[in-house]
Amino acid sequence: MQHDRPPATSESPGTSETCGGAVMARLAELARFSADPDGLTRLYLTPAHAAAARQVAAWMEEAGMSVRLDAAATVVGRYEAATPGAPTLLVGSHIDTVRDAGHYDGNLGVVVGIAAVRALHEAGERLPFAVEVLAFGDEEGVRFPMTLTGSRALAGLVRPDFLDARDGDGITLAQALRDFGGDPDALSALARDPASVLGYLEVHIEQGPVLEAADLPVGIVTAISGASRLVVTVEGRAGHAGTVPMPLRRDALAAAAEMVLAVEAEAQAIPDLVATVGRIEVPRGAVNVIPAMTRFSLDLRSPSDAVRHAALARLGATFATISERRGVAVTTESSYDEPAAACAPAFRDALAEGIARLGLRPLSLPSGAGHDGLALAGLCPIGMVFVRCAGGLSHSPAESVAEADVDVAVCLLVDVLRHLRPEALARS
Repeated sequence: MQHDRPPATSESPGTSETCGGAVMARLAELARFSADPDGLTRLYLTPAHAAAARQVAAWMEEAGMSVRLDAAATVVGRYEAATPGAPTLLVGSHIDTVRDAGHYDGNLGVVVGIAAVRALHEAGERLPFAVEVLAFGDEEGVRFPMTLTGSRALAGLVRPDFLDARDGDGITLAQALRDFGGDPDALSALARDPASVLGYLEVHIEQGPVLEAADLPVGIVTAISGASRLVVTVEGRAGHAGTVPMPLRRDALAAAAEMVLAVEAEAQAIPDLVATVGRIEVPRGAVNVIPAMTRFSLDLRSPSDAVRHAALARLGATFATISERRGVAVTTESSYDEPAAACAPAFRDALAEGIARLGLRPLSLPSGAGHDGLALAGLCPIGMVFVRCAGGLSHSPAESVAEADVDVAVCLLVDVLRHLRPEALARS
């Protein structure tokens, strides 16, 4: 790791504190590295990110890992295998945040990963595979108009045009990487050989209410949902609010409202499908004018691409029927489409066995949010553990997890690392 770093100040896993307590203390320490003195905002390649990366590197070194900062500004801590040349299991998450964030999204997975490796190191254990704990810096995609730069680089998915992207101040990604200590010219060289990587395993807060409702501390992710985002434009005809009779109106907003309700009905009728209209606008709207145009966003997600694509087709047909009946025109423009990433059966089985060994009931559930695993699924098998999150609240200062649940997550990760069968992952 090339940067100077501040000394670690919190208690480490393996001391008299519980692992959960030590992790919580470190997460509180990590939250101090922020661009906002009154909250947590840590964007990719900013001074706050650099300070957090230095602290994470210090904890990795204390846990017995060799540490480096790669060309995409990912902090990589490596714990060698019992046998030289063995393949590598990737473990980790991200340390960047949204603006005004909570302490746990992303950061929890990094600190839990460090705690698990420290437990192995203090016990003098080496595994039949190497472990690399990864602290990615660009999962949230807040500063630049792309996301998953670090994980995409490992999967060989970074395009040259990414480097030309600019933030709100006009700084390119290439320049920001250079200023940080990364190397934009070396991003393509980060691509891993699939034969050298066993898989990627991430611990993350659930960001939803399922585990809380089930009264369980952890759950097994079945898949990271694919997502489609569209902008739907409805065009009607303007008219005076007082002089155009109702049967003669071509009201773009009324048509859009019916379409929005159709979106809700579609998602309520189909298992494993969620749909959200988060934004709607009426350009040049006025209180006494029949709306001539309306635009609304559509976010559609499912762990099954087939389910998602079928729903899109049905909604397209429904929109067309509504527009014809109401005398308006409708067009849709796709702004984002990301396929689902299924979690490997070998990871799911290993997690279920580990949870059972802890005396808990295994519960499987999909992830509706995106994660670095979406990029890494093209490189290797992926797996995820969810940790219960109070109220399902995430991306908020009110984000909260229980120390006891974090303790379970550390114990589970250590157990899975000890019992994981590389040959099972190789078949996934």
